[in-house]
Amino acid sequence: MRLPRRPAAIAALAALALTSCGTGAPAGSEGVTLTIAANSISGGKNSGTADWIKQWVIPEFEKTHKNVKVLFQPSGVDDEQYKQKIALDLKSRTGADVIAVDGIWVGEFAQAGYLKPLSEVGGAAVDAWEGWNQIPQAVQGLGIFDGKKYGIPLGTDGRVLFYNKELFKKAGLPETWQPKSWQEIIDAGTALKKLPGVIPLQINAGTAMGEATTMQGALPLLAGAGAEIYTQGKWAGASQATKDMLGFYQQIYGGSGLGDPKLQQEAKGRDKSFAQFAAGKIAVLGESDYFWRSVIEPKAGVAPMPNRDAAVGYAKIPAKQPGAGIRGQDFVSMSGGAVRVLNPFSKNPAMAWELLSFMHSAAATKSELAGQVRISARKDVNDEVLASDPMLKFIADEVLPITAYRPPLAVYPQVSTALQEATADIVSGKTPDEAATAYQTKLEGLVGGSANVAG
Repeated sequence: MRLPRRPAAIAALAALALTSCGTGAPAGSEGVTLTIAANSISGGKNSGTADWIKQWVIPEFEKTHKNVKVLFQPSGVDDEQYKQKIALDLKSRTGADVIAVDGIWVGEFAQAGYLKPLSEVGGAAVDAWEGWNQIPQAVQGLGIFDGKKYGIPLGTDGRVLFYNKELFKKAGLPETWQPKSWQEIIDAGTALKKLPGVIPLQINAGTAMGEATTMQGALPLLAGAGAEIYTQGKWAGASQATKDMLGFYQQIYGGSGLGDPKLQQEAKGRDKSFAQFAAGKIAVLGESDYFWRSVIEPKAGVAPMPNRDAAVGYAKIPAKQPGAGIRGQDFVSMSGGAVRVLNPFSKNPAMAWELLSFMHSAAATKSELAGQVRISARKDVNDEVLASDPMLKFIADEVLPITAYRPPLAVYPQVSTALQEATADIVSGKTPDEAATAYQTKLEGLVGGSANVAG
């Protein structure tokens, strides 16, 4: 499930036609009916998830819960349409008992009163669930808002620096590379600059790359400077951390020749950067594990690299200096993903929790993967299924425990755009101070004034 391009207008949902779907019948002689909702449909969007729910989850759960009937409510629409439908159901106190949502929606729904913490809905069994011990605390953060668990993560991803070992060797750099500071990245870029026809560094910037700029560049760098975009009720404005982040962009795109400013402004710049990396024309590129498993995958990738496993290295994103990252970390990352939540208006909340927790058991998680090598939320499953892919195991073992998430609030997409514009200012020649000041002004207009901004 992807981040919607525009913030949902929950206040306008009353104008939409109501969609009727039951929350299950009360226990009685005919038993209990539970419903699962997901933006998945067989033969269409997220088909594999829909098939898994119908062919594995429902029959397996009903085997051990003889008086329970489970129904699946599929959707196959744009994420924003799905979001509006789910919000409308919850607003009218209807809807499925177990619902899949983007993690970025959790806080917005909670603030609107559409969701409640899992333990308030499912009872004491929630906190006693074995699965929490298998999901790293940082990964649990995908479903946490204001310190309370609202959902269980389906899976997640992590951001790292990918680099071309062959280009590093030509530049006299180590083929096993783990920078420990931003300066070490710049130093590597300077060494790579001597290679003809090679762009040393590609850290997404500007508005053309959209959320990829925010998630692959701005937010990891901000975290590396010791700040999160939103914490303790305030948004990060023109703080020193923001200026440090923009200063790093300036080192790359401010005339040093370490990065390509024009690429950041092209409509298809991100796709072009993928192709250039695959062709050995970009040496270092910041991306999520999606890049490894779907872009440069040797056989079916968007920009396949037949020699990927031998030629491509990966390293954690360092803090500005050791210990300077959020939570005092030496390395940082950002992650995203979907979660499953409980409908607080379910007529059978305890049984709904049994279904939800069953869907996130080790057996169910392995079944949902259907033999694919993908990162799940559970460490025990990752230890088993990722053994054949060192890169994804690296993400699961080394990156997820140090990751962070976007704030799950309605205004975030607009804040993200303002952050992208700040990086675009740097690419177009403005100073970090100028870009940070302009960003602060936009931010205050978005979030209700300076009282909600830490600068």
